[in-house]
Amino acid sequence: MTQESPGRKNYVIDTNVLIENPNSVRTLRNGSENNIFIPYHVLMELETLKNTPKLRHIVSKVITSLIENREHITFIRDGVEDSPYTHIVDNYILREIESAQGIQDPILVTNDRLLQLQASLRNIKSEELRDSRPFESESQLYTGFVEEAEGAPPNSFLWREGKPVLLAPDGEKTVGYVNDVWNLKPRTVYQNLALELIVSPHVDLVSIQSEAGFGKTYLALAAALYLTLERKEHEKIFVVKPTIEIGAKLGFLPGDVAEKMEPYMKYVYDLLIKLHKQRPANKLFTNPNDETPRFNPKKFEVLPLAYVRGMNIENAVVVIDEAQNLSRAEVRALLTRMGEGVKCVCLGDTSQVDNPYLNEANNGLNWIVRKFKGFDNYGHIVLKGDRSRGPITDMVLKSKL
Repeated sequence: MTQESPGRKNYVIDTNVLIENPNSVRTLRNGSENNIFIPYHVLMELETLKNTPKLRHIVSKVITSLIENREHITFIRDGVEDSPYTHIVDNYILREIESAQGIQDPILVTNDRLLQLQASLRNIKSEELRDSRPFESESQLYTGFVEEAEGAPPNSFLWREGKPVLLAPDGEKTVGYVNDVWNLKPRTVYQNLALELIVSPHVDLVSIQSEAGFGKTYLALAAALYLTLERKEHEKIFVVKPTIEIGAKLGFLPGDVAEKMEPYMKYVYDLLIKLHKQRPANKLFTNPNDETPRFNPKKFEVLPLAYVRGMNIENAVVVIDEAQNLSRAEVRALLTRMGEGVKCVCLGDTSQVDNPYLNEANNGLNWIVRKFKGFDNYGHIVLKGDRSRGPITDMVLKSKL
């Protein structure tokens, strides 16, 4: 057992703390200041959780952390008989702490309040992990902002004298202005910088991560209209969306592709009509003066993922919505369809994965950030702030509903 020294604390880490923050071992040991203990039944619980699709990637990070910190960890099992994993694993963890010899004043670190209560009944001290935070994916951790310019990924931002600076490959650019894109007024500095990335000629691929309500799709569509109808840098707009909800049923719906996709893309159509009312986009429609204008297929098209395979897309703005519901293979297949003169904008939220075969780390948006960060023609940003699409959405975001 580890030699004690004045001021040294003995932390026993529960499973939920490891899952919520895989780096909690390093945080709690604080160099070599404190001792770390892991009950054997925590390992048994991790063994079970690693087969859970939504947690598999996090458990992998936990195991890596345990291996990297192995010499600083004492695994305890003293006095506890072998037992099959059950739903009362917490009881075994508490017994292992009680039975372990030589641990003076152990402190159980757990965010499970019921386990904290059970520990207090056995006179075992407990506390929550103070800096605990949920696991975040690469597309959430890399916000598009950096602390300093040296070694920063191309097209990232840093704050200097209260203003954001774009670290473009050909030099720095202070963004001290508001982008006017199709009469759209950005509601936050982050929206403004997202537009800056999209309309920058040297950036071919942009990814935007945010929770619902921060206007990802609206920004991308406004920029697409601006690039095709005003600057005339591209000829057509494509919107691609994974059809997780409909799957194989798509083929049984009546009508052509546009009619089949319409129920699942109504929000995109509504946003385009709103932008059209904000500033006329007549070329986008075959009948712009009708009450329900129809889109001109030469200028705008919505495609399910399956229809993109085999295509060669050129001179277009491509908006890929809900990229977190694409697999790595699907992202590769989709992006390799992009030919000359394409601006591609990938949107998503890796905390909202609907595809049952994907998770927060293993999804299309996360793979894009992980693999393309560092390329001169790629940019990424996380939208945040106090203002979103409206006051009710603001309350939802602020309240953490």
